Amino acid sequence: MKLTDYVKQVSLEDFGRHFIHHVQWNRRLRSTGGRFFPKDGHLDFNPKVYQELGLDVFRKIVRHELCHYHLYHYHLYFQGKGYQHKDRDFKELLKAVDGLRFVPTLPNSNSKPIKLYRCQFCQQRYQRKRRIDTKRYRCGLCRGKLLLINQPED
Repeated sequence: MKLTDYVKQVSLEDFGRHFIHHVQWNRRLRSTGGRFFPKDGHLDFNPKVYQELGLDVFRKIVRHELCHYHLYHYHLYFQGKGYQHKDRDFKELLKAVDGLRFVPTLPNSNSKPIKLYRCQFCQQRYQRKRRIDTKRYRCGLCRGKLLLINQPED
């Protein structure tokens, strides 16, 4: 089944509304499962999510993007429905159709190892992807000296 046909099917089954725009795969997407483009109404999806996490997770991501799509078009014609992540209407519809708010981490993602720092005075912990210059930066709470706890292998 083609991607566009699948999205149209999900739209009818889960929302009871027609999807009439274009859908495509976008291999450049890294940290997101899909994108909605309000300007022309088309949707992009990350093929790695489908390949590595399966059809069940992918369908929930399709639902997420269709929430944006249907609320945006409802907003244009009838006013008042929020289609952005922060809007209550979006959150309620996403919960009603069992969509995903965030994409799970892909198993083969090349994310950087997390570096863990701790303040020597107040024991506040900091997780960072990038290395911190401990001679230059201090704790944001008490201005104490930071200490690198773990040294992940890069």
